[in-house]
Amino acid sequence: MTKRFVAVTDSPFPNLDPATAVLAGVNAELELAKDTKPETLLALARDADAVLVTYAKFPGEIIEQLTRCKIIARFGIGVDSVDIDAATRKGIMVTNVPEYCEDEVSDHAMAMLLSLARKIPFSSKQVHGGTWSMPATVPIFRLRGKVMGLAGFGKIPRLVAAKAQAFGMQVQTYDPYVAAEAAAKLGVKSVNLAELFATSDYISIHAPLTPETEKMFNAEAFRQMKPTALLVNTARGPLVDVEALADALDRNLIAGAALDVLPLEPPPAGLRLLGRDNVVLTPHTGFYSEEALVDLQTKAAQQVALVLEGKEPRYPVNLKALQAAKK
Repeated sequence: MTKRFVAVTDSPFPNLDPATAVLAGVNAELELAKDTKPETLLALARDADAVLVTYAKFPGEIIEQLTRCKIIARFGIGVDSVDIDAATRKGIMVTNVPEYCEDEVSDHAMAMLLSLARKIPFSSKQVHGGTWSMPATVPIFRLRGKVMGLAGFGKIPRLVAAKAQAFGMQVQTYDPYVAAEAAAKLGVKSVNLAELFATSDYISIHAPLTPETEKMFNAEAFRQMKPTALLVNTARGPLVDVEALADALDRNLIAGAALDVLPLEPPPAGLRLLGRDNVVLTPHTGFYSEEALVDLQTKAAQQVALVLEGKEPRYPVNLKALQAAKK
């Protein structure tokens, strides 16, 4: 069997053992880049049979110079780090893993909302600092009967919907690509974006990052929201204009925010959201569990193995575009 080479642009994993085990079955070896500088990635990936990408940017300038690559597979759900158009022009398949951390992200979104709504981080900080004062947490509002708004209604927000409903919340969603009937079957009301902003007590963001959705939560959005509203983002950092969010919190246009993702990670020291009692921040851990990491590596590597064997992957991103380009 011909020896194959798979370039790995970057890795947040303790090791690459699950991916290595899968790819050994197609006689492929992995090599991890020393850093994510464009010149480093190009040198490693130029003659690779496949590329595995996590957070590193993999732009068209690099893709255009690949000589043998058949597939660029992402360790993750979103593919905004990969220039899909450039890959399609080169005849390279792009894949993702859309179902590896559905439980983790939906759990994390609910955990962030609950901790913010019940003011748990603030209360814990007070007690650890020597202050035992229930009045310091006032006001806290009942969850039952509140309206949870979901920006996006894919697999993860559908799990969030069920979990919110278990707490007695009413759930509504804005997703122009999902039929109202499909949402209604799950007890979820479909609304337009303006209504989502104006009538939701809590909003959890689950939209993909596209030119249309970047900064969809901006100054105008915050002006339309309830002053008691809470915002949760476990999707993509650039979906929220963090400067506009800081302004909205300063002006009491909304009551708080819980963010697992930021436009720039890690955040710069001067980020205006830091140090606020009504802002909960976690370091992009929503996807994480030990089980999820194994699932992610295994499923991403399986896509590579399938394509290297001349088979169709399970999670193609640009298959239709590739097929159209061949006609």
